[in-house]
Amino acid sequence: MESIKIRSHVGADGILHLDIPVEMTDTEIEVTLTIQKLTPQKGWAPGFFEEVIGGWVGEPLSRPEQREYETREQLF
Repeated sequence: MESIKIRSHVGADGILHLDIPVEMTDTEIEVTLTIQKLTPQKGWAPGFFEEVIGGWVGEPLSRPEQREYETREQLF
């Protein structure tokens, strides 16, 4: 048995289109479909900042004072 998990979008017509390639050919298979509505996630996933790979582990970063912005010629 093989389990495949995909995310898809249902269009305004209310029809879900699935194209799922399988490695089996010329055989009968049984397919079980579970439909679950996803709620949009707001903000960062719990624990994201604690688990982020490649996070800075050195001394704290600091931002130096910003210099004056140079005045440039207008292009148009």
